[in-house]
Amino acid sequence: MKERVFYYSDPVNDDFAGNSIKTVMLPPDYGYFPKTSIRRGFAFFFYHFIATPLVVLMQEIVYVEKIVGRKKLKGYRKNGFYLYGNHTRAMGDAYTPTLLAFPKKAYIIAGADAFSIKGIRRIVEDLGGIALPLTKAGYKNFFTAMRRHDELGHIVALYPEAHIWPHYTGIRPFGAESFHYPAESGKPVFTFTVTWQKRRILPGSRTVVYVDGPFLPDMKIPLNERKQALRDAAFSAMTERAGNSNYEKFQYVYRPEGKSD
Repeated sequence: MKERVFYYSDPVNDDFAGNSIKTVMLPPDYGYFPKTSIRRGFAFFFYHFIATPLVVLMQEIVYVEKIVGRKKLKGYRKNGFYLYGNHTRAMGDAYTPTLLAFPKKAYIIAGADAFSIKGIRRIVEDLGGIALPLTKAGYKNFFTAMRRHDELGHIVALYPEAHIWPHYTGIRPFGAESFHYPAESGKPVFTFTVTWQKRRILPGSRTVVYVDGPFLPDMKIPLNERKQALRDAAFSAMTERAGNSNYEKFQYVYRPEGKSD
């Protein structure tokens, strides 16, 4: 018997993260990069010498996580690439890109909620968070920052499903728009698909993450076609890998009215 049943009406927009964060509107001129050398030095030390070791322990202890196919990223870290993953955990999904990018830093595009908790915005920024704007005015600065990440050869992670569905074992529909960045710059795309699998001895589940790619944009075709081709390749790889899940903690049931128990 499943621990809980979630009822959904819109697989694209329904969210089951369960947080009660009051979203703070970021200013259009929000600064995406630290301006001082002291801040940059602190961010480097905090990320590599404090956060990363803790991430390794958390993923091992909490999720008993195994990564399959990490070797596919070898040779691509120097110039940077884009990572696309499914969104089934609140914290674990923020940690896996760190393991995949190592020894480089992973930058993660996140919703404004992640930057709205009083007192920790700077920590989120230092950990590589890239704030997604809520207003049209904010996107000009955001796109400038994304192009800067490309120029610096950074590794950027995105969750095209956008919303968290805890322990969901499928891949939800997502569009091609989030593939604008690699389609524009020509950077490679890799997918990482989190699957939920039974533990061999202890009860419960563990996560096994499958890395696929590289998927390279065809720069000879129009931008919109490039975005769609990358989206289709990523969706196909993630859907196939999701079939490896064999543990379903929660049940998701479609109901037009969207009611839940």
